[in-house]
Amino acid sequence: MTIARRRVAVTGLSGITAFGRSWTEVASKLEANASGIERMPEWDRYTDLNTRLGGPVRGFTPPAHYTRKVTRSMGRVSLLATCATEQALAHAGLLDDATIRDGRMGVAYGSSTGSPEAVRDFGTMLSSGSMGNINATTYLRMMPHTTAANIGVFFGLKGRIIPASSACTSASHSIGYAYEAIKYGKQTMMVAGGAEELCVSEAAVFDTLFATSTRNDTPTATPRPFDRDRDGLVIGEGAATFVLEDLEHARARGAVIHAEIVGFGSNSDGDHLTHPNTHTMQRAMELALEDAGVPATAIGYVNAHATATEHGDIAETQATWRLFGSRAPVSSFKGHIGHTLGACGAIEGWWTIEMMNSGWFAPTLNLENLDPRCGELDYIRGEGRRLDCEYVLKNNFAFGGINTSLVFRRSA
Repeated sequence: MTIARRRVAVTGLSGITAFGRSWTEVASKLEANASGIERMPEWDRYTDLNTRLGGPVRGFTPPAHYTRKVTRSMGRVSLLATCATEQALAHAGLLDDATIRDGRMGVAYGSSTGSPEAVRDFGTMLSSGSMGNINATTYLRMMPHTTAANIGVFFGLKGRIIPASSACTSASHSIGYAYEAIKYGKQTMMVAGGAEELCVSEAAVFDTLFATSTRNDTPTATPRPFDRDRDGLVIGEGAATFVLEDLEHARARGAVIHAEIVGFGSNSDGDHLTHPNTHTMQRAMELALEDAGVPATAIGYVNAHATATEHGDIAETQATWRLFGSRAPVSSFKGHIGHTLGACGAIEGWWTIEMMNSGWFAPTLNLENLDPRCGELDYIRGEGRRLDCEYVLKNNFAFGGINTSLVFRRSA
């Protein structure tokens, strides 16, 4: 039996990042080669921590109509996710449309973890024996699917909920699964994306692996993806949301179509939890191209995961080289705002689509002395570049040996 496959349109895009909420704000920072990395003096109390660097979203407060009643189940990560989703639904012209609440719209959303403050409250209970900080909403703020569940309740979405908590592929998994839900006729519309709140505990995860940057006195000079002089990653925060629709549904209501998602690939290394495998990375990209039905030569730009760690950068660039050689220009946003973990696939995917539509592609910030082990890819560095691309590829890779790749097509 042949299954009819629907085309999937991106009709809404928005986020909350260290560079702002609108593409206009973000583009101005990218064009200026700005950095959102700061020294975090509040982390000085953790004397064993090597890094003091982060990419925070400063000045974030929920809108006035977010009452205590509707936000008591939300930690910062869910607030970021919900606000980004509200902006994206408004961008798509669907925020006040009753059809999103009749089961036709679902949610696919992720984060690396729930709100760390709620995790801390349970930890305090276990260490002290007192439940003084625990209440009826503590778990709701802590649970791994807190972003997806809170978005569904806040907007009254009654379609399927697909929560993804797969570290640095949480958002790209969510977008990929949302795309498949529409492609195979399970939903007409989906909101999809990822969020992360900055917490010293997440920095400590990578600090114990000696994978964090310790350029604590020169925060804007790091991280340095692909660079010979890199010394590790920097943790950031933020959220971004895609509104996806069946293409014909979007056209019928006169929606602005910002791009199509045409391919998704995901697989597992199956051999190590923290050491990347260049061959399965390559296979994830091949799966996305096969799903899109386009050859590698069709890809005009690759947005890399590029954590600015030695093993990650080298494995990823080797995989990319075997598929694309020097044909497709490559860059990354990690140098600008750090590694936003469960949000990075959505934030970086949003910016990649916007760049594809504008024809201007940002360079990799802080890439000055290319690591020769990263091969001869066509790296965009120093300043941005004008490109005319019909198809672009977005990669993300995560602890657990998880690989994802998405193919976006420019809207005609």
